[in-house]
Amino acid sequence: MAEQFYQDPYQKRIDTTVVSHDAQGGLVLADTIFYPLGGGQPADTGTLCTADGACYPVVNTLRDPESGQIVHYLAGAAELPAGARVTLELDWDRRYSHMRMHTCQHLLSVVLPYEVTGGNLNQEGGRMDFNLPEGVVLDKDTIQRELDRLIAEDHAVRLILTTGEALRAQPDLVKTLTAPPPMDATEVHLVEIEGVDLQSCAGTHVQRTAEVGRVQVKKIENKGARNKRVHVALL
Repeated sequence: MAEQFYQDPYQKRIDTTVVSHDAQGGLVLADTIFYPLGGGQPADTGTLCTADGACYPVVNTLRDPESGQIVHYLAGAAELPAGARVTLELDWDRRYSHMRMHTCQHLLSVVLPYEVTGGNLNQEGGRMDFNLPEGVVLDKDTIQRELDRLIAEDHAVRLILTTGEALRAQPDLVKTLTAPPPMDATEVHLVEIEGVDLQSCAGTHVQRTAEVGRVQVKKIENKGARNKRVHVALL
């Protein structure tokens, strides 16, 4: 399966074919632009239309843990045989919000260069959890100012491919220790924000930081003696 959301995360529509069904009726396709749930990023949704014009909402997209294939789950019973031609179309506004927020989270990890212990995002915003060294106090206004600066500087964002073996030699590129990439993989994704950051990540991102747009640091929560949760909203 060609996972087109890595080659071109801005692709909104694709023609492809049905390969198989899983036990729950989900569809495996020859190619997809739908990102599967994982790494704190929600699954893509959208529509799947058949050659005869019947359209079905795609309500969830998951990666099968055994086969590694991406499975698309539809609302309604679609009897689509292997080889059937279909067209996938993203809910683009939802995906683009995810891309903006995921890129913003990378910038947040630059503003707060501490161990990341968790995080997630949605169409409205996201949050990240940090383990802080003793004595470090977070200031919401300072975080806001630094995020705004990095966004406005309009740094280029690009995907770099490496291997798990190469990544083992650079463990500092893995910021979220609770969800490390597979170190035995032959292909591991790094995301570079030019002049600012380089880290492992398998999500989708905008091409330049200015595309993140306006954001607001909403609040900072205590989640333990040293663990702080920072909430950021898209505006």
